[in-house]
Amino acid sequence: MDLPKDRTIIASDVSSSRDGIGVEIYRDNKLVIEIFRDDTKRTRTVTLFQQDISLDLLEESIKSFKKEIPWDFIDYDKLFKEDENDK
Repeated sequence: MDLPKDRTIIASDVSSSRDGIGVEIYRDNKLVIEIFRDDTKRTRTVTLFQQDISLDLLEESIKSFKKEIPWDFIDYDKLFKEDENDK
């Protein structure tokens, strides 16, 4: 399956350094921007993988993030506490 050269991918990452979900923005098959919501650190970050990014692309990427990714963080302490109460 061929992917479009310009695309937005919704991706999650669960690792020792972060746990959350975000969008990856590709232009000409290159990852240029990642916007990520980290539920353990309770942060939202933008990572640029190229030096010059147009303001239009950055604004479009932020708009996509806000549309596709739920704004609220997942509260794992509360989630696990609810699971224990269900037992």
